[in-house]
Order: sequence, then structure tokens, then C-alpha cells
Amino acid sequence: MRSYRLDAGAGLDGLRLDVSELPVPGPGEVLVEVRAASLSYREAMILEGRYVLPVRDGGIPLAEGVGVVSATGPDVDGPPLGTRVVVAAFPRWQDGPFSLDVIDQIGGSLDGLLAEHVVLPATALVEISDDLADLTDAEAATLPVAGLTAWNALTGGRGIRRGDTVVTLGTGGVSLFAVQLATALGARVIATTGSSTRTDVLRELGADVVVNYRDTPDWPAAVRTATGGRGADLVVEVAGSLESSLAAVALGGEIAVVGFVGGRPAASLDPIAVFAAGATLRPVAIGSRAQLAALLEAVRTHRIRPVLGRVFPFDDAPEAFRHYLSGTASGKVVITLEPTRDNGKK
Repeated sequence: MRSYRLDAGAGLDGLRLDVSELPVPGPGEVLVEVRAASLSYREAMILEGRYVLPVRDGGIPLAEGVGVVSATGPDVDGPPLGTRVVVAAFPRWQDGPFSLDVIDQIGGSLDGLLAEHVVLPATALVEISDDLADLTDAEAATLPVAGLTAWNALTGGRGIRRGDTVVTLGTGGVSLFAVQLATALGARVIATTGSSTRTDVLRELGADVVVNYRDTPDWPAAVRTATGGRGADLVVEVAGSLESSLAAVALGGEIAVVGFVGGRPAASLDPIAVFAAGATLRPVAIGSRAQLAALLEAVRTHRIRPVLGRVFPFDDAPEAFRHYLSGTASGKVVITLEPTRDNGKK
């Protein structure tokens, strides 16, 4: 079996191809033949040695992907052979709040999905229903991290209501999903971008207002203008610009803190600004298995199609990483694997 392994903090030099015996599932485990795996910003942090959760050196990277159940171990109560499944990034986080008890993570402290086969707990799997048969493997691979993070940001806290205003930042994977999902849930979406060429993409996905933050550096003021001075009910914060998000959020609103792709802020956050905003700051750690199942139901109900950027074959995985790290990717970057045999249900 072929897989890629990664030494955390070593950059792309730490990514290497490995050949090993086909793993055998134990009690409560299943063997999944991986069909596609997707890159997220967490991979950039792991490569640079600054990811906030534990990462095992020499482990198999990538936390989000899709595959087919090809074998089961003893005492397995889960999807039958041939079932197409996505994988919850935190296998022990079934439902409820995130805690240290469920911190083990696929592609971090546990082996990930950049492999031809992987052994996983049966409880980590969510079946892709026949109603989603038209969702390609590459599309499905983007749901367990980027899609689920956006879903958690929108529904895991106060929850958005029809008619609420949601602000999304940029055109990364989480932000694009947030535009699609918020629109499907009946929210009004104000999207920001630094590229005029991506304005049409955001509008096609459902954004009602698009603000170019290069042309309009004070984008929070533009948000307030677009909301009659009230501000946004929810800001999906991915860039680390909390001061700006605090200036854009409505009193009693929420800022879902997803990440900091803009880098670590140079200055500490002003507590007066937090108090004056009167908003909730909620960190989002991807999501639980129950939330992943709910996301798949939302994707089915609203016929949402993930936005793909480039799709690379397994042999070109290092090039896929280089493309993602270049910052030029528009849409999700996915690595696909050819099935090694007919597993029945697609």
C-alpha cells in the first residue's frame, strides 16, 4: 500500500512517499479505500510547525476525504462493505461540545487520508446516501473539514436565522462554503474579497453584496452601510483580523473564529473593543460527527455543489501541496486516487 508521510515543521521536504503492508482493521475498526482527499489551511500550519493541536511526526497527512468501506474488523457496527463514506476529523467527537477528551485528530495525532487505504474507527464514518450519488469523490472530499467548519460556524453557536446578515471573508474553502450554506439557510450574505476577478464567483454562489477590501480598506464601514448601521449578525472570521470583525458585527451578534490565514496578529486584542462590540467570540474547531451528518443532509436538501479549484492525481501530491501553498488556488485543492477494484456501491 502506498501512502505519503509527513514530518511536521519540515516544510514540503518532510513529505515523502511510503510503501507498506495493507493495514488490517481491528475490533471496532474498518478499512477504507480512499478515493479522494483534500487540502485545508491546517496543512500549511502543520508544514510550518505552528498547528495548535498535536501532530505525530511521520504520520499520514490530510484530515478530509472520502472513500469506500472495503473490510471490517470484529465487532463492527457501521456502514457495510461497499458503502461510500466521509470521515469525521475528530473520530471520538460524536456530538456535543468540543473537549480535550476528543482531541485525537485525523491527519494530526492520528494517520490521515493521503493513502490508498486507511484503518479508521467505524464511529468516525458518515455514509453518503444514494441521494448524493451525483456528488463526485473530489467534491465529497471537501466536506469533512472545509464544509463542516463553515456549517459549524453558521449553526453551532447562536445559529443564523432567515433574514440574518452574514459576513464572509475572502475566497478560501471555508468562506466559499459559508456563502453557499448561509444563502441556503435564508441569510443575507456580504462577502469580502481582495480580488475583483472573484466578485462574480461570490455572486454566483449567492452573495448579495461583495466588498473588495483592497479598494475599500474600511470594509467594516461598508458592512454597516449595507445593514443600515446595524452591523452583521454573524461574521465568519478566517483571517485573524478580529479588530475589523468587531467593528463589523452587530450588538449581540457573533464572530465565529475559524482561523487566521492572514497570520498571527502583531498586537493583542483590545478588551475595550470586545466589550464595546457586545458580541460573542466563538472559536470553531471543525465539528462533530453529528454535525457532519447534518451538513450532508443540508447539502442533499439544498443541492449544494462544492467549489473545486484543481484536482491532482495521487502521484502528484507534492505538486498539489505546492499549488495550495502558492496562495493562487481558487476553490478546493483535491488529490484523487483510482479505485483498485469494484467495491459495489459508488
